[in-house]
Amino acid sequence: MADGSKITTPWDTAPDHGAAVEVAPGILWIRLPLPMALDHVNIYALDEGDSWTIVDTGVRIKRSIVLWEEILAGPLQGKPVSRVILTHHHPDHIGMAGWLMDRFGADLLMTRTAYLMARMLILDIEDRPTPQALEFWRRAGMDPEIYEARKNDRPFNFADSCAPIPVGYTRLQQGGTLTAGQRTWDIHVGHGHAPEHLTLWSRDDALVIAGDQIISSISPNIGVYPTEPDADPIGEWLESCARLSALARPDQLVLSGHKLPFTGLPTRMRQLADNHHGALNRLEKHLAVPRTAGGCFPPLFKRRIDGGTYGLALVEAVAHLNHLHQAGRITRTLNEDGAWLWQAKD
Repeated sequence: MADGSKITTPWDTAPDHGAAVEVAPGILWIRLPLPMALDHVNIYALDEGDSWTIVDTGVRIKRSIVLWEEILAGPLQGKPVSRVILTHHHPDHIGMAGWLMDRFGADLLMTRTAYLMARMLILDIEDRPTPQALEFWRRAGMDPEIYEARKNDRPFNFADSCAPIPVGYTRLQQGGTLTAGQRTWDIHVGHGHAPEHLTLWSRDDALVIAGDQIISSISPNIGVYPTEPDADPIGEWLESCARLSALARPDQLVLSGHKLPFTGLPTRMRQLADNHHGALNRLEKHLAVPRTAGGCFPPLFKRRIDGGTYGLALVEAVAHLNHLHQAGRITRTLNEDGAWLWQAKD
């Protein structure tokens, strides 16, 4: 008998982009490309008999549209898409939702906060960084060269890689249930990586659709942004890990938004929480002398931070600092450059 405490991946490799693997009766795992360092996203198709329910959709780029045409004609056997479920509001998950809705008249199901965030951000087109974004970067102690390069550049806009999402959706919320793919799913909401992140837990077999809330070999980015500069997503993440851990069983197959499906969920839930507890402790020691958020990368990340990952690293550093500050473990003061200097208490 396999050791249920170990994290195992039943598949050694992922399907080719646009191809499908049946991971459970009536559930297809499909992978789509992303134009970024994390170069793929997993989506899932749940067979409803005469139609499909799709969970997450990839970004709207030319390659995705070509692949979706192939997926619809191939693995999905020409049957229509009747529903689209989105786990959270990030572009790699919502980008093609509006395209599928327009194509098939499909219904949209997601949590309320995710829907409102997705609608707002797709409609919010900015040609230059806002004053609030510039202040946030200064407060974080952004590298001066990066700041100068970005302050007049057009920022990333969701509309660049997401189809418009029509008005109207069905709300999924904590404690509810959903019928899809010949199964009844319990709805549990997580926080931290994204507000009101949807996860689905099958009552009929050992399946969990987890989006980015639970991934086998990476911890999702947890960041603070100019929209809510004093937010504490690390605190929300740790609360979610504790609550979802109570649902975890070793035999459950977890279908994540990235990487490979896996079993060994209780162990992975402990790892996801421990990863951030360890980072917080290392960061507190690092703050024996005052530092800006931009000076806090070494204790938090085990890889080189370059231009492509700098922005994600900065918002995650601020998230950990906010958590320590709101827990009363560190202090902050503004320096002459307008950046927060964070320091551990004596």
